Amino acid sequence: MKALNAALESSGLPIESVTASAVPGLYDVRLSDGTILLTDTSGSYFILGDVYQRLNQRLVNLSELKRNATRKQLIDELPESQMVVFSPPPQRRKASVTVFTDIDCGYCRKLHQEVPELNRLGIAVRYLAYPRAGIGSASYDKIVSAWCAPDQKKALTQAKAGTAIKAVSCDNPVKTHFEMGALVGVTGTPSIILEDGRILPGYLPADRLAAELGIEAEG
Repeated sequence: MKALNAALESSGLPIESVTASAVPGLYDVRLSDGTILLTDTSGSYFILGDVYQRLNQRLVNLSELKRNATRKQLIDELPESQMVVFSPPPQRRKASVTVFTDIDCGYCRKLHQEVPELNRLGIAVRYLAYPRAGIGSASYDKIVSAWCAPDQKKALTQAKAGTAIKAVSCDNPVKTHFEMGALVGVTGTPSIILEDGRILPGYLPADRLAAELGIEAEG
């Protein structure tokens, strides 16, 4: 391991961690942008791609399981005070989803219309900001205004309905959320992160999202 670490230190790669892989003789090399490479004991050869294991006559994506664990850890470290949270009463809360969202995204707006039903089913929706057009864009300015509004939930709901909200700014976590989105594999919005770290890209109606969480959509 010492020889491997020494070889990797001189590689010039932005390495964050090196751990033993599930594949005997190989190691996981995590880069600062979240990319995971496989390398040999000499650090001379690298493989980029998912690793699967055959278990009980089926293939299990070990790489995705590791990404799930990393997502869960990163999301769990964020306090809800940095999010805009639409939640049922505490005694009725069964689960939560964390959603990377954009003001101008049509499917983000469609998912937001499902929030009352999700809350009725006991599911909290915790929003993180992900302005797809990037930092400093018009979408960025809109979502910053929602995060900085006196009533964040009202402002976000109005903005997603197409209503202009007052342009304001403040110390906000939008840039942090955007950068985290890249780390956890967000490529579009909405991106829904479940409590176990799984990511569901795109819109899902309330009943299907509840099913993913093991919650029955009651009539």
